[in-house]
Amino acid sequence: MRVSVIAVAALALGLTACGSGTDSGKGGGTDDTLVVGATAVPAGEVLTYVRDHLAAKAGLKLEIKEFTDYVLPNTALQEGELDANLYQNQPYLDDFNTSKGTDLVSVVKPYLPPMGVYSHKVKKVTELADGATVAVPNDVTNEGRALKLLAAGGVIGLKAGAGTDASPADVTSNPRHLEFRELEAAQLPRSLDDVDAAVINNNYAQDAGLSPTGDAILLESAKDNPYANLLAVKRGHEDDPRVKKLAKLLVSPEVRTFIQDKYHGSVLPATGG
Repeated sequence: MRVSVIAVAALALGLTACGSGTDSGKGGGTDDTLVVGATAVPAGEVLTYVRDHLAAKAGLKLEIKEFTDYVLPNTALQEGELDANLYQNQPYLDDFNTSKGTDLVSVVKPYLPPMGVYSHKVKKVTELADGATVAVPNDVTNEGRALKLLAAGGVIGLKAGAGTDASPADVTSNPRHLEFRELEAAQLPRSLDDVDAAVINNNYAQDAGLSPTGDAILLESAKDNPYANLLAVKRGHEDDPRVKKLAKLLVSPEVRTFIQDKYHGSVLPATGG
């Protein structure tokens, strides 16, 4: 992610802790509280449901720390300030481990937050004018994901074999001569008045009051989708009994029903694999 030193410092100061645990926030603290980092929507909401309705019965004490970016939850997990986090997908985690030298692994994948294309100017992606500007996330995996979504919608073509790290250099067909503006993922909702369309991650769309099922002019399909969000821990902590309890709860019938009832298709329960 291209986050400035100043932005990182501000985000670090702005972290919001919620939950009833008394732990200091250090991973593996002095009591049995499991400290989990998350973005607010949907991860924070799903974890809050687990904490408030399921955790006590399972013998789990859960503290949730909310983050406003995609970098700090992983660095905090690697450094032991968190026991786990929930917000990212496997391609992003793989790229983060490679680029940052972290050693984080997936435990369970409880839901899929589909990425969407949003616009204040057109109602369909096929209405984008020649030379239209489309904002996309500026990190490798989310930019690749955005381009694949545009390709799936028939707006552009990508070269054969373009994977999760696809970039504008992999665009082989661009009949509308779209111009891609790379922005930090969190800034994309605020760009909608300045661009013709933006490809926005689910959590930031919902934070901005956008409904993926109601407002997106193009939305990812769940079929064969590799971008389910995952519960991550530092390697070697997969068998922590607290982590295993949380993993089981995240794919429980109760959480599946909560996701279906609350998000109405804007977030999709996964199989938990």
